[in-house]
Amino acid sequence: MKERAQICLLPDGRRLHLHDGPIDIILEAFGDPREIEVAYRAVAARFATVLDELCSELAFLRQPACVDGPQPSGSVARRMTAAVLPYAHLTFITPMAAVAGAVAEEVLEAMTTTAELSRAYVNNGGDIAFHLTKTERFVIGMVEDPGRSSIFGTTTIHCDNPIRGVATSGWRGRSFSLGIADAVTVLSDTAAAADAAATIIANAVDLPAHPAVRRVPACELAADSDLAGRLVTQSVGELTPKEIHDALEAGITVAQSLKQSGLIRTAALTLRQATRVVGSQVSLESSKTPTPYRGMVHA
Repeated sequence: MKERAQICLLPDGRRLHLHDGPIDIILEAFGDPREIEVAYRAVAARFATVLDELCSELAFLRQPACVDGPQPSGSVARRMTAAVLPYAHLTFITPMAAVAGAVAEEVLEAMTTTAELSRAYVNNGGDIAFHLTKTERFVIGMVEDPGRSSIFGTTTIHCDNPIRGVATSGWRGRSFSLGIADAVTVLSDTAAAADAAATIIANAVDLPAHPAVRRVPACELAADSDLAGRLVTQSVGELTPKEIHDALEAGITVAQSLKQSGLIRTAALTLRQATRVVGSQVSLESSKTPTPYRGMVHA
């Protein structure tokens, strides 16, 4: 178990890289060097057990969420389940929709409960949990295509802002999507909540039965997918400006509803370089390469 998890300090001497199976994390803590060392030791100890805990409850986590159903025992699994329950009565969703954000939260908690840090972030493949104190801030850079590093917008999170999580979903990302959004980035109070909401909104950005959209059953791509035979997007062909507008509008409607319900703070939806924003937290960039800032992390 402990031999399988890979944990190492990156060449810059500041960031820690954690890898175990499908989990791939970059994190960084800020503060007194002695406190950072304590935090990184705590992370190493906690991370070595995360994947095994998830695997022990994987059958449950792949089942549709149920408001009155049983609860998992693991702390990461509980975070996942809590994040998706608000959607359980509305649509099909499993706790796996929040796994990346929940893992990021768990790793961050291992740092912040054992060391005094001024700020810290845990980036789990673009789903990010962060910690801020006093007058600290982070600048979040958002990409319009998860497969590339083209930044279309930024948002600055200050310590007095309730946002502590950001997540991105879309058909181009590492997870399956039922919709056609290139990317939907959500800012919420927790990373797991942002992860679940990004999945829901990205699924809503869609043009059902459009001939230019190729979809295949999720189980044909991954036999053990929690989406089973549901059709997931594999490619999106040419779309007219009106079709792009209509697809984004469908996602905007859902994002606005989630914001009104307090489930998200902000969402940025992107399709074919057209971007729509719900909330006022995001600043769209005229340049694809904003000025580098050490506090910037990418969603």
